[in-house]
Amino acid sequence: MTQTDRDVENGRDREKEQRGVKRPIVPATVPEPAQEQIQANFLVVIHPGSRTLRMGRATDTLPVIVPHVIARRHRQPGQPRREDPSLLRHGLSSADSSEQRQSGLKMIDQVIWSRKMSNGVRRTPVSAEQARLYNRQIRPAVLEPNSKVSWTNTAHQPQYLVGEEALYVNPSDCYSLHWPICRGHLNLHSGPGGSLTSVLTDLENIWAHTLQKLLEIPLKDLKYYRCILLIPDIYNRQHVKEVVNMLLVKMGFSAVVVHQESVCATFGSGLSSACVVDVGDQKTSVCCVEDGVSHRSSRLCLAYGGSDVTRCFFWLMQRAGFPYRECQLSNRLDCVLLHQLKESFCHLDQDISGLQDHEFRTRFPESPVLLYQLRLGDEKLQAPMALFYPAAFGIVGQKMTSLLHRSQGDSEDPHDEHFLLTTQSKQDQSSRATAERRSFPKPSGLEGESSMSDPLEKGNLAQDLELSHAQAEGLVPGAEAEESSALVSRSAAITQFEGKALGMDKAILHSIDSCGSDETKRKMYSCVLVVGGGLMFPGAQEFLQQRILNKMPPSFRCLVENVEVITRPKDTDARVTAWKGGSVLACLDTTQELWIHQREWQRFGVRMLRERAAFVW
Repeated sequence: MTQTDRDVENGRDREKEQRGVKRPIVPATVPEPAQEQIQANFLVVIHPGSRTLRMGRATDTLPVIVPHVIARRHRQPGQPRREDPSLLRHGLSSADSSEQRQSGLKMIDQVIWSRKMSNGVRRTPVSAEQARLYNRQIRPAVLEPNSKVSWTNTAHQPQYLVGEEALYVNPSDCYSLHWPICRGHLNLHSGPGGSLTSVLTDLENIWAHTLQKLLEIPLKDLKYYRCILLIPDIYNRQHVKEVVNMLLVKMGFSAVVVHQESVCATFGSGLSSACVVDVGDQKTSVCCVEDGVSHRSSRLCLAYGGSDVTRCFFWLMQRAGFPYRECQLSNRLDCVLLHQLKESFCHLDQDISGLQDHEFRTRFPESPVLLYQLRLGDEKLQAPMALFYPAAFGIVGQKMTSLLHRSQGDSEDPHDEHFLLTTQSKQDQSSRATAERRSFPKPSGLEGESSMSDPLEKGNLAQDLELSHAQAEGLVPGAEAEESSALVSRSAAITQFEGKALGMDKAILHSIDSCGSDETKRKMYSCVLVVGGGLMFPGAQEFLQQRILNKMPPSFRCLVENVEVITRPKDTDARVTAWKGGSVLACLDTTQELWIHQREWQRFGVRMLRERAAFVW
């Protein structure tokens, strides 16, 4: 448009205004808020495990992997030394432990001998006595007079040491060892270093060391970084709140997003829906994830994992005359060796039968390198099978199965689900009372009284509230929640269920059966994703697939075309699948709505987790 044309247009507008025709008012352009550009190299993904910490930038191909342990120097000379156990745990010293372990091994042996190999031939019978006769005669050969492995140098008396350095602290030095996470939760106990403050300080020091020394991120620069924190599917709300507070307030990250491990595992493997089985070092969690959402009712946590398999393998090797006779479960370096032997020798391949000869080396500080010969038979198959027959672990008197329970509430979050349940029940009562007044008019003298004045009415509210709580936990279906006796019997059944040690295959079937619709169950049976480092045995994929097929309900066998078990998603290491999923989620546009910024946390606290979490808090 030329200047002349613009003058003509303006003249017409003025003419219209003179005639009383108002010129339309064009609203001022409101600039859209500029969305902060995501810089993946300024995003740190943290996946804390019970025995291993995985941490890295979202742009990294693989995370830094650090033993999740810290050694703290004693404040006073002569202070008693404390070392959190590595393979030992409560429930093993009971009088019934040995009997239960033998019973579990008998069941495993029956399964082994009842199945033929893939060529149709029966397995060769092998007894532990045959291996023992050979192993008792073995004496180690000295390969090198000096292992060239040394204890960590503590001459400069550091306040603490982290990771590998902590593992190789000389027991004679004045240091105590702590593992700050146990079975997916903060390792709180009554001993030294077991308070909430101590455990959080240990976590902060381990993570700060990893950021500074291994990722080369100065702590003063964390204000420019954001953090993705991966948490278990069945989590302790108080623990998560404290860790988020540590990241934002104490360490100084600018923002945090909290994601569940199972959801991250599906993203890391490129799947939209799957039954996720995460076999860790000390726990095994099972959860059904559909379109990025974890089904609350399907979450299970089993209190056993790779460490229990290692300990079971050690017992079986001892029964077979393990030639390294000085090996002790209380020695942390022996535990490291046993983990390596389990990973090298154990399998779930039914076609491997008979006795085989193996060898291994011991390489300890201030000791020669020794070579041992070892002959083993079915011990290598029996130990991993204990994941399906957990009685073989010999754990007595411990809670072995956990379900997701209703939150106990938090004083900092007054509008949590307790508030919603209470107000909903009051609304329901008020609606019923209003309907009754309309149907049966009361005498005029009673109209001003509260509907809650009747003791019977209060009793009904209490009963309804209790049932509502049960419905929120997924324990009592809404249509069947008619009598409190049903609630009591259901709660008793849940308590009894949690006391049992479910095998991994039974836990998978229970988790899938807890899904709401048959279509969802069909999806879950079609795709079982196994992550974590606890089931990385040769033959595990075929073994688990066969177990699920044999125990799957007959009604689904015609609906499910194929039960697919994935143990190496995208041919990658299953131990880093969840971490990779966290790095993928960190960069998505939809994640921008989930960030909890430092100022928001300081102002609103735990309420931000309820508002911003990608799952029902």
